[in-house]
Amino acid sequence: MFGNLTEKLNSAFQVLKGHGKITEINVAETLKEVRRALLEADVNYKTAKEFTQNVKQKAIGQNVLTNLKPGQLLVKIVKDELSELMGGNASGVNLSTSPTIVLMSGLQGSGKTTFSGKLANHLRKKKSKSPLLVGCDVYRPAAIEQLKIIGEQINVEVYSDPDEKNPVKIAKDSLDFAKKNGKNLVIIDTAGRLAIDDLMMNEIKNIHFAVEPSETLFVVDSMTGQDAVNTAKTFNEILDFDGVVLTKLDGDTRGGAALSIKSVVNKPIKFIGTGEKMDAIDVFYPERMADRILGMGDVVSLVEKAQDLYDEKQARILNKKIAKSQFGLDDFLDQIKKIKKMGNLKDMVNMIPGASKAVGDNDIDDDSFKHIEALILSMTPKERSNPKIIDVSRKKRISKGSGLDIQELNRLLKQFEQMSKMMKMMQSGGSSKLMQMMQGFKQ
Repeated sequence: MFGNLTEKLNSAFQVLKGHGKITEINVAETLKEVRRALLEADVNYKTAKEFTQNVKQKAIGQNVLTNLKPGQLLVKIVKDELSELMGGNASGVNLSTSPTIVLMSGLQGSGKTTFSGKLANHLRKKKSKSPLLVGCDVYRPAAIEQLKIIGEQINVEVYSDPDEKNPVKIAKDSLDFAKKNGKNLVIIDTAGRLAIDDLMMNEIKNIHFAVEPSETLFVVDSMTGQDAVNTAKTFNEILDFDGVVLTKLDGDTRGGAALSIKSVVNKPIKFIGTGEKMDAIDVFYPERMADRILGMGDVVSLVEKAQDLYDEKQARILNKKIAKSQFGLDDFLDQIKKIKKMGNLKDMVNMIPGASKAVGDNDIDDDSFKHIEALILSMTPKERSNPKIIDVSRKKRISKGSGLDIQELNRLLKQFEQMSKMMKMMQSGGSSKLMQMMQGFKQ
């Protein structure tokens, strides 16, 4: 996400290296490169121009503090402006009404149906809601079936009526069904088209009028760049929606939609989709995203993702095992599974400050762990709990069972030994500070 933009922005800031003060002359070249980087990321031209003008006005003439370099000061100004450009503050879903009615809109292929399921799953887990998914796409044969499959995956009921061809009637009937069955959240998945047409716009306008949603969300594929922004503008003129959802931000996207959409339609980005899994959904925090775009990482989001997977009881058990040197390869395998559940691995690595530069364009995916999993799963329970007993004959058996070379196994055992020593040192010396830091982020 934003990899190319991050690289180009960091390159632009290098122009100010060695200067003692930001002036109109030395900032002009930097901002020229910043504007070029934004345009290459498919940011709206007017938005990019206004953005660099705002940065210039705030930057020129500012004295550089003793411990701050001009490039660092400009980075701070650019970060604040990026955050403001994307909305400033996070904007949640309006859950004040009961039942809360969320109307999903967008073109076909934007990820609307999948995101409806993700949102239902997210609000059920985070806000203890009892959701109902509603299938109002009567045109695409597989749409209702897709919604039902998603509903089964996340254990959420789906309302549909195969005999009814009027989407407005289905939407209205679903509200009665929700009230009778104790559902306090109704998410209505509407039909999309390959392009905007009068039939689609009139239909969703009629559904909107009939159900009076608490929240209307426009779902857009971020990979479509400026087309996404233009489509959002058209939908907003008809629906006056409450917020935007950007999907497929884990793909090869230039990020222009995320940076332009708020300034063009004046509606906040509320959520982003970062993968295919049902938990690959994040609340959109403009300030955190600005940090990530500038290669500063996003430790808060990383800690929050980790906290979703760990409870205090698990942490205590793990701490005891580490303290007694009982942390085995089966525990290591369990940690790998948890990491994989946290989402796209490259995206997570980029949440660590400075890591995006180190990773560069290299691919990191779930397959990165496959050889480790294969080796550990080829061991006996006794070998996993006490890797020191793995001698030459055992290594040959494990290598054959996993289909991997003995060198790969030797590398894993060496890395595991080093990691165990490091964990023991952290547990005895620095874990309390680490826990305090995590508690601080949680608050």
